[in-house]
Amino acid sequence: MALSALALCSRALLKLGAQPIASLEEGTAEAEVAANLYPGTRDALLSCHPWSFATGQMALNRLAASPVADMANAFQLPPDLLRAISAGSGRGRGVIYRIHEGRLHADAFQVTLTYVFRPEESAFPAFFAAALVARLAAEFCLPLTESATRAEMLHRIAEAELRQARLADSQQATPKAIQDFPLLGVRG
Repeated sequence: MALSALALCSRALLKLGAQPIASLEEGTAEAEVAANLYPGTRDALLSCHPWSFATGQMALNRLAASPVADMANAFQLPPDLLRAISAGSGRGRGVIYRIHEGRLHADAFQVTLTYVFRPEESAFPAFFAAALVARLAAEFCLPLTESATRAEMLHRIAEAELRQARLADSQQATPKAIQDFPLLGVRG
């Protein structure tokens, strides 16, 4: 089954012991809970870690209007931005910046932003989909079953799934080397 919001919500409902849904607009309590809780839960989970499948870089467009104070330039943020990771002039890091009023403010004239964005559900790897389904089941539990004990247990399971997903994601790149550390420089 191709991943979609509907498929992920249906998996979460099955994990909860509820009936899966055929549409997010079908009018059942399950569909209403899924339609209302899914977007926020998905975005929160995407934002909590710099996932390799949801991290991108973009050279930002400098805006004509300068910030009122503190920084010299303002830049347009990408429309799909969920969270900024770093900013730089070329390499994507090293520039002091601040996000204010929906714009990135910096003293640099060119800024490359490294950020977390919202990919299509079909791009979610299996480890992330499993963590999202577990989190959705925990979020859906209280409104659908009114069982706080069960919801608490599902939240513990969701946290374990999230740890596993972070571990799997972090193993998909070369570990970052320590750079410019004074104690290493002294040792020669």
